[in-house]
Amino acid sequence: MTQPPPPPPNQPPQQGGFGPPQDPPPSLDKPGAPQPPPTPPQQPGFGAPQQPGYGYPQAPQAPQTPPGYGYPNQQPNQPNPYAQSPNPYGQQPGYGYPQGTMPLQPQPAPPAGRKGINAQLAIIVSAVVAIALIVGGGIWYANSGKGDDKKDDTASSSGGTGGKDGKGDTGGTSTKGEEKVPSDPASHVLYQVPEPKVDDSTVVSGSWLTDKAYVKAGVAEINGYDPDKGTKLWTIKLSGPVCEASSHTTSDNKTAVVYQPKMPAKNSSAGCSKVSAIDLNAGKMLWTKSVNSGDRPISLDNVTVSANTVAAGSTSGGAAWDITSGKSLWAPKPTDTCYDAGYGGGEKLVAVRKCGSYDQRQLHIQTIDPKSGKVISEYKMTSGIEYASVVSTNPLVVAADVGDSAGDGSGISDFFSIDNKTGKLITRISAPGDQFAAKCDGITKIEACTGLAVGKDRLYVPTEEHDGTGEYSQTNEIVAFDLATGKQTGQRADAGDGYTIYPLRMDGANVIAYKRPPYDKGGQVVSIDGGSFKETKLLENPATEQVRDAETSMSPEYSELLYSQGHLYMSGVYADKPSGAGDKEYLAIAFGTGA
Repeated sequence: MTQPPPPPPNQPPQQGGFGPPQDPPPSLDKPGAPQPPPTPPQQPGFGAPQQPGYGYPQAPQAPQTPPGYGYPNQQPNQPNPYAQSPNPYGQQPGYGYPQGTMPLQPQPAPPAGRKGINAQLAIIVSAVVAIALIVGGGIWYANSGKGDDKKDDTASSSGGTGGKDGKGDTGGTSTKGEEKVPSDPASHVLYQVPEPKVDDSTVVSGSWLTDKAYVKAGVAEINGYDPDKGTKLWTIKLSGPVCEASSHTTSDNKTAVVYQPKMPAKNSSAGCSKVSAIDLNAGKMLWTKSVNSGDRPISLDNVTVSANTVAAGSTSGGAAWDITSGKSLWAPKPTDTCYDAGYGGGEKLVAVRKCGSYDQRQLHIQTIDPKSGKVISEYKMTSGIEYASVVSTNPLVVAADVGDSAGDGSGISDFFSIDNKTGKLITRISAPGDQFAAKCDGITKIEACTGLAVGKDRLYVPTEEHDGTGEYSQTNEIVAFDLATGKQTGQRADAGDGYTIYPLRMDGANVIAYKRPPYDKGGQVVSIDGGSFKETKLLENPATEQVRDAETSMSPEYSELLYSQGHLYMSGVYADKPSGAGDKEYLAIAFGTGA
């Protein structure tokens, strides 16, 4: 990635904080809102490792190697590799400007077909726990529950195809998807969810949005909040911290999570052996299961939902259950020489099945029946490819780093467009790591891809950042690939000088994308027309320094972003011990347009 030149003199000073508690809190972005006095620079707030540049001059730094998807995976409750301080990989500055803490105004207290275990592979289960969690930054969007019972609407960054072709009837012109264009895209802060207090870095991955609630995982619990007010609606207690959360839901907003059976000791893990189905509408746990190898539960690496099925994979094989009743649909078999490492869900259910030894691995990409596990079609990847990620199940797109040639830890050198009816390869798309910015963690998570969207026979990928037109500025674009030919369509959506653009999900034929802002502006959400590639602004966040600092601490590569109907929710995937006295961190921030 091209680095910006050294900064000019007179770099603007950094301020932190959103001011003292107020009751009720005034809108942070409106004129007359109280502004806090300048405070000494502090460590950046909760979020991901942050790259230098992006439109703002910075102090020169020694070369550093950022953590990425090629790094050893993190065990639950191990120190967060993306924590701000101390950082085992080296601290990096914020996205284009120095960051302070991210305090916002505090809110008042809210009132038999599958097989899959090799007996020899069971020996390495305990070792796999150590690589059970790499931050994938999944972006999860639950079905709004408006009667589309024919498919599971996921609309995630992992190639989501949710959204229906319909016309908005209020608030301006239509984007030809479900998302309506507001008459005024200017947003304000709706509320903030405080980060839970922890003594050790803890996974809090998982967020969903329904028409009734914004749902976010906390420490060993899942909480539902009023989408507009932030009032806590319900809490589901778990026995231990979340390890994985499905990026898909059923049409009636049921999903699944994998978590630890108990609270672990510091710098340790209790294994990720529990899987539960969650009703996001009712705020209830439906059932809890585990998968045993002999008399011991195995650690599950991933979980997904397709149709009415919950499926979870691991190095010991895969298992599945009916999401409503918890009835077992299939389980690992010790006599099998291959195993289901994981599954991609949504409109179809796709297994990544591994056969052979580590240095002679062959991956079978199987579209399977979600009720029986029967194989519908199969594509065998070239021998020697160890890991693959499911970007989308319909159309079927898989990403892999062939021969470790990406060179940037992204997990992607090529995309494979596959016919999920016949299992035949349609085309292979080369995506060199030095040109494109999407990332996948196919080591354990299977579905953990960020910065991607798939729909209407197109694959949408962001380019790497490059110099903009302004002094010291950076920018990038979203480009489209034809899944039938593998060639670029020539369509290009520019981020704009100083902005960096990332696809979030599909909205019918359109792409919903987030624009990370330069140092003097707020972030934006835009809809990109799938035909003309014309951009329509759906939301623009306040440009005040305090709001910008909070927003940009939630990097789209390593955080969870949900957008729907004028609402943007940004949340972290780790809770960390504060880096200093008085630091205020937030688990989630909600923005909304309108009065």
